[in-house]
Amino acid sequence: MEKIRWCAVPLGVAGVLAAAPQPAYAHEKWFVPGPEAYPTDWAFALRPITLALILAVVAATVVWRVVAVRFLPTPELPFLARVGDLVPYVPRLLAIHLGISLLAASVSGHFLTHDLDVSHLGVGPVVLLIEGALGVWFITGIRLQAAAILLTLVGPLAMLVTGPTGLLSAMDLLGVAVFLAFVPPSDGTFGRVQPTGTALRRGLLALRLGTGGALITLAFAEKLANPALARETIRLFPELDVFRLAGIHLPADTFIGVAGATELLFGLLVISGALPQVAVLVAGIPFNATLLLFGQTELLGHLPVYGVFLTLLVYGSNKRTAELVRWLPTPRRGSERQAVLVNGSQVG
Repeated sequence: MEKIRWCAVPLGVAGVLAAAPQPAYAHEKWFVPGPEAYPTDWAFALRPITLALILAVVAATVVWRVVAVRFLPTPELPFLARVGDLVPYVPRLLAIHLGISLLAASVSGHFLTHDLDVSHLGVGPVVLLIEGALGVWFITGIRLQAAAILLTLVGPLAMLVTGPTGLLSAMDLLGVAVFLAFVPPSDGTFGRVQPTGTALRRGLLALRLGTGGALITLAFAEKLANPALARETIRLFPELDVFRLAGIHLPADTFIGVAGATELLFGLLVISGALPQVAVLVAGIPFNATLLLFGQTELLGHLPVYGVFLTLLVYGSNKRTAELVRWLPTPRRGSERQAVLVNGSQVG
């Protein structure tokens, strides 16, 4: 009964998030002309109301993880147990998501994401050729560990193109690459693989840090620390203000603060790894809401994130792997007990 009572807390919060109007998400830099004309403004993030939202989000994440780890069952949604049957095939599916995204970006003249344009650079064609070749490689599913390591090494070249913000905004793809370096699909049927617990937990940690880091970066780079860009996005696409569509009229800056704080929350929840089934199902609502408005650009750009959400949902729905999804490094030796095979056998 104690676990059931505590379970009502985060699940109730998730229900409120799902039922309430949620800011729809799109990468502003993909759809606003001349995004470089909108400078960073950290003063907006330090306003009392914005800062209060940020601190509330951080506190909510801490409570979310503590309640999940100490009081709730794992997996938290048993009715999704059959989803966990996909565990052996997840690396192959994730590689396909990554490959299609890389191939689409290379064709459009972008490196990793649609806001890193390299077509104007002298070395641009070479970079795009490498990116396209890696995309095809990931789609084929053949010996992908080498491809994943290569992408992990090539990826930081984004810093030479747009600076650290560009690299951080592409961390989701690099997180996927690191995951596939730890847990590459096999050459067996449909890439079926049974990784060790040690490799899987490290790969999942890299995946969570990469995706969560990208979401946090975008929350600040396109909203909380760049309100001018966010205001222009709302002006061009007023449909994004779902509060107004629901009859709730918020000032533009208040909406920007709420949207940025919500994106920050999702990034922190992904990093925490707690309640992955609930987190993914709730986060999927706003991430899918913009597809009708922005179409294939949004779909292809978000493919890696969709792949990550699928990965967390599947591993979080399997009793043998759910504990590994929320693993964080600790100095306690007891954490090493999680180094088990996915099929339950102990390793080293």
